[in-house]
Amino acid sequence: MTVTRTTGLSRRSFLHKGALGGSAAAAASVLAAPAVLAQAPLVMKMQTSWPASDIWMDMAREYVTRVEEMSGGRLKIDLLPAGAVVGAFQVMDAVSDGVLDAAHTVPVYWYGKSKAASFFGTGPVFGGSASTMVGWFYQGGGKELYEELTQQILGLNVYGLMGMPMPAQPFGWFKTEVNTIGDIQGFKYRTVGLAADLLQAMGMSVAQLPGGEIVPAMERGVIDAFEFNNPSSDSRFGAQDVAKNYYLSSYHQASEAFEFLFNKDFMDDLAPDLQAILRYGVEASATSNLALAMKEYSGDLQKLATESGVTVHRTSKEILAGQLEAWDRLIVDLETDAFNKKVMDSQRAWVEQVAYYELMNAPDLGLAYEHYFPGKLKL
Repeated sequence: MTVTRTTGLSRRSFLHKGALGGSAAAAASVLAAPAVLAQAPLVMKMQTSWPASDIWMDMAREYVTRVEEMSGGRLKIDLLPAGAVVGAFQVMDAVSDGVLDAAHTVPVYWYGKSKAASFFGTGPVFGGSASTMVGWFYQGGGKELYEELTQQILGLNVYGLMGMPMPAQPFGWFKTEVNTIGDIQGFKYRTVGLAADLLQAMGMSVAQLPGGEIVPAMERGVIDAFEFNNPSSDSRFGAQDVAKNYYLSSYHQASEAFEFLFNKDFMDDLAPDLQAILRYGVEASATSNLALAMKEYSGDLQKLATESGVTVHRTSKEILAGQLEAWDRLIVDLETDAFNKKVMDSQRAWVEQVAYYELMNAPDLGLAYEHYFPGKLKL
């Protein structure tokens, strides 16, 4: 099915030139139109990569609320779940082609276009957190490299911005305990992006699936272990019904953030203040999303352990060390591509500087936690 967009005097150009602050001459040219048209909001079609029930849809709704209120109702967002227009992994193409005006997703979901997509959230972990990498995006040259990849190398008609820095993703869900590298050999495992290359290098067989397909794949035996992202998303799609061993801590996806995509023509056609609202709404939602994540992720982790019979583990140091060694091998191959090397060189320089400060300055929070809540941590 071909989806077309209107051209000529579109809803965008009308509102941009008239009601959204265009010149007096442009406004005068539409005085003959009914007055109600001048007040009509511009409706932006935005699809996520998440099922309707996922907590990430709640986070996308927080963005919608902020944009609509800051715009005084001049912008309305028609927020849609994965599959409403295109599949979870197809939102980049849909935004670039103008089928969607915007999307709420993660860069790894367009990894099929370029492995370099993974560097903007699911690449090698050099010692920085997701917050470190969001800082790199906005202050360390990452945004310019992202634009080089999307607009120049891939020719995509998009703008992209990074939102909430995600807590490090758990190693995931297993039917049995896994404590050594030998324990994971041959497992059919779900992950995405360069993490797939990483876990394959460690002896797993990897399938890249959207979140909504994970539990059915487990039930059919297509996979026998998996990760998605966090205790809330995982429990909402029923991870606890197909596996009972949940491993926290991993280097496979430790620096990811939400990605907000905008069709470039759509954004460029908006009045400057509305463009600013869409951009700064990303920053505002990052704060609200992280607060929601802290509340819900921690609460749902407790429920998994106390109500669903899930055993919560911390990934062993042997497996974590094995992940770093696998990253070392992958980096050698990735650096044969000039753009990949440029991105990783930029990230390494940023992390070496910034994470040194972060790690040297951070007190031992585990020590303080153990002092006040003795015996709870499994280190």
